[in-house]
Amino acid sequence: MKKHTLSLLSATLLSLLGTSADACTGLIVGKGASADGSIMIARNEDFGINNWNKYLAFHPAQQNEGKLWKLGNGLEVPMPKAFLAYSSIRDWDAATSDPAGKYYEERGINEYNVALSATTSAEVNDKAQKADPLIEKGIIEAIIPTLILPQAKSAKEGVELLGHYVETHGAGEGNSLYLADVNEAWLMEIGSGHHWIAVRVPDDSYAMVANGLRIHGVNLDDSQVLHSPKLLEFVREHKLLDNADPKNFNFAKAFGVIADPYNVDREWLGQQLLSASHQQPTRQAQYPLFMKPDAPITVPDVTKLLRATYDGTALAGKAERPIRIDRQLESHIIQLRKEMPKELQGLIWQSYGVLAESVMVPLYHSLETYPLPYRSGSDSYSDDSAYWQFRSLTALANTNPDKYLPLLRGVWGKQSEKFYKEVAVLDKTLKQTYASDKATALQLAADYSYGQLEQNYQLAKELRYKLMTDLTKSTEKKYSEEEFKKIMSL
Repeated sequence: MKKHTLSLLSATLLSLLGTSADACTGLIVGKGASADGSIMIARNEDFGINNWNKYLAFHPAQQNEGKLWKLGNGLEVPMPKAFLAYSSIRDWDAATSDPAGKYYEERGINEYNVALSATTSAEVNDKAQKADPLIEKGIIEAIIPTLILPQAKSAKEGVELLGHYVETHGAGEGNSLYLADVNEAWLMEIGSGHHWIAVRVPDDSYAMVANGLRIHGVNLDDSQVLHSPKLLEFVREHKLLDNADPKNFNFAKAFGVIADPYNVDREWLGQQLLSASHQQPTRQAQYPLFMKPDAPITVPDVTKLLRATYDGTALAGKAERPIRIDRQLESHIIQLRKEMPKELQGLIWQSYGVLAESVMVPLYHSLETYPLPYRSGSDSYSDDSAYWQFRSLTALANTNPDKYLPLLRGVWGKQSEKFYKEVAVLDKTLKQTYASDKATALQLAADYSYGQLEQNYQLAKELRYKLMTDLTKSTEKKYSEEEFKKIMSL
């Protein structure tokens, strides 16, 4: 075990530590809650350490021989006759950990525009663990995207497929994960060795997720709720709830650990940012599962949320764990836009390193190859790695955060504004071009994404050079803040 999942060992450690080992934070936005009618799933991928490289990857469709499929953690399942094409972002060491080179893929979209972000780890409580223990070689974060994205042709099918795997092979962790297509989004949670639940996010609402299980207040008989067989009977038999009400079911309380400030503080913060008109006390045991935003949610809004700290809020100086931390490996926002041509409906906004000091680069789903720096490097610093160019900026800026962090964020802020404007214009061009020349439209989208990856890698290197130059000057000759601000204006 090397990452932030809740395997049998990490679950034991968590019971001693009292908090989640994982630190991911996520958001799901219904199509009626977004400004452009898109569905969005978004998450920061955080890690126990902050020097773990990630590679962009694309897996083409393939035919299989029907043999056993061995996943990265040793789980073996029957191999489907065919795999769908899909994109992902995987660990740099995947080839050594998993012969297929697909370990910890974290997020992606497949050719049916099914998107998945997995996972936000969650603690399983002692009673649930005893009643239905986690399975060592079961379903875990490390294999979920690899397992589901090559198969699912809709978000709901993805939920049902993963649920079947959990029921059949067991789960090794407690997790929350997000699945979506152009029509709907689902929040799914795994609560024990064989029990799970999933809820369709209402079109007019969003779901804010930290590291605790979140699903509560749901009707188990509702068509918008899916779950493992005999879930209610299991909870009643093992007395996981004092009053297990099928019309107002609290999965999070039955299987998870609620009221942990490490988690609920971030839930409060996210809902405060998007629904400030709905005033809520801090540190409630559970916050509403779904909320309506005060205003339609945009990509910049989601980016702001994923960068958020408690500064200026009621929890400033009190809360232990903000959303923005130094241990971020990457962040992503996946948009699914029904009005776009099929091959262009998926748009991934991808950052490397700590999002607050990085930038979300728009990647159209027609992109199938990536610049070499996004497929290079290890856990040791190197100039040829995109991850390290972005990640090193935060490390250098933290030597003088009051001076460097605002300037760094200003540079990337300008880049972000440029991207938002360019994508709005490019989308219109792509739709028009696609109507008469599909191949040209798809290539145009791919070329734009590839070019932006290259340009922003180079920009990150230039920023690093300037930071290093300023840092290594003698005390008397360091640039003034105003001089450095001019130099940083690339």
